[in-house]
Amino acid sequence: MKQKIIIAIGGASGVIYAKLLLDKLKLISERTPLQVGVVMSSNAHINWQLEIGDDSYQSYPFQYYDANDFMAPFASGSARYKTMIICPASMGQISRIANGISSNLIERAADVILKERRRLIVVPREMPYSLIHIRNMEALTLAGAIICPASPSFYSNPKNVDELLSTVVDRLLDLAGFEIDSFRWGE
Repeated sequence: MKQKIIIAIGGASGVIYAKLLLDKLKLISERTPLQVGVVMSSNAHINWQLEIGDDSYQSYPFQYYDANDFMAPFASGSARYKTMIICPASMGQISRIANGISSNLIERAADVILKERRRLIVVPREMPYSLIHIRNMEALTLAGAIICPASPSFYSNPKNVDELLSTVVDRLLDLAGFEIDSFRWGE
């Protein structure tokens, strides 16, 4: 049986994290049965162009869904997607999800994942946080989500930007339950 995962690319800056995540999921899918559904916000499309400089998101062998497609399978819990990663997540998205607002597919899918008691991993990229942001992240945490800020680690002595950013992406894949080769503290 294929593992089912939703990748939502939100409107915050930091789409390089999403690109690296898709790169690694592509490699994983070559050896593990995987069903990846991808949905991008309209700002994610803009940020991909601004920050990556192309439309390479279209080259991945995954199923893409429009942000307004409420007929997507993961708009319902019966489709049995087990994990959703929102990377990067804007504070506006976090606020809407924390308050039960489902005005697009990303928010609806997150709502479904939470109501089904499945794994929602949210990657806020904005900073600093206001008290409103912190309370919204607290509400998501209390609802069962995992907040994993895009805060790279340095103890693996990364040699370049991709290696540095991969410390976050590898952590996301760990949290999503994938067996990956990655730097492990103390090993």
